[in-house]
Amino acid sequence: MNNVKSVFSIKDLENLTGIKAHTIRIWEKRYNVLEPMRTETNIRLYDLENLQKILNITLLHNHGYKISKISQLSEERIPELVNEIISDKSVKHHAISSFKMAMMNFDQTLFLKTYNNLLSEKSFKEVFYDIFIPLIQEVGYLWQTNTISVAHEHFISYLIKQKLLINTEKLQIQEPTRTDKVFVLYLPDNEIHELGLMYLNYEIQLNGYKTIYLGETVPIESLKDVKRYFDNIVFICYMTVEPNKSVVNDYIKQIKKEVLVDDSRFWVIGRMVENIDAKQATDKLEIFTSMLDLVKKL
Repeated sequence: MNNVKSVFSIKDLENLTGIKAHTIRIWEKRYNVLEPMRTETNIRLYDLENLQKILNITLLHNHGYKISKISQLSEERIPELVNEIISDKSVKHHAISSFKMAMMNFDQTLFLKTYNNLLSEKSFKEVFYDIFIPLIQEVGYLWQTNTISVAHEHFISYLIKQKLLINTEKLQIQEPTRTDKVFVLYLPDNEIHELGLMYLNYEIQLNGYKTIYLGETVPIESLKDVKRYFDNIVFICYMTVEPNKSVVNDYIKQIKKEVLVDDSRFWVIGRMVENIDAKQATDKLEIFTSMLDLVKKL
């Protein structure tokens, strides 16, 4: 953890705030809103305090405050003003910024405080759709651009998983109210990206169904084993990176041949579905491009 990134380039600030580096340079030079460090070759570097400040400035600017006005505010007044203007319209932006700061600082307390504040106004389902899904997408982008480390990504993912597990457990103690089918959720071989599948597990149970959650890297043979214990199964497979695009259609053909030989059905979702031939879809095999579409099908 001592090697985790805590100093950022101006490009990192652009990725984290959405404000162009050129604009940040103008704000800095004309209004002195940030105080970067400089390398021996005069390259700007920013610490976590500067990151927090630019996130707050971005929120104020998005709410109509001119940068000339913001620059006249004291260091103490900027976060106070941010808290004063938080409304239903801005809560999403503010919460995502707070979660990003929690991630950058490995600050579990800030994560929990932000999360609990959201729950006072929203249901867990709303928090996940409105805040966590956009946050996860941003985290993926920040990791791809090398703005954050793997440690950052794992830290924030674990905390979100923790909340999913807690809310799912509350549902698991209740008997299913709908018994016409059973859902079996899994990730295919070598697939480890579990957050989306975990949320679907929560959502399906919220809708009154029984789920069998198999988790990561499950071989097709294991799906066939489950069929010995349940009838009217709907298998849900979440493909983020596996099977890769060169073999995903062969995988679907194998599912049809070995799994869908009775009354079972198969729903597939995730980034890799864009590589599945649309002709593969049948009454028993459905392809979903979003969690919202899948949930509507329940």
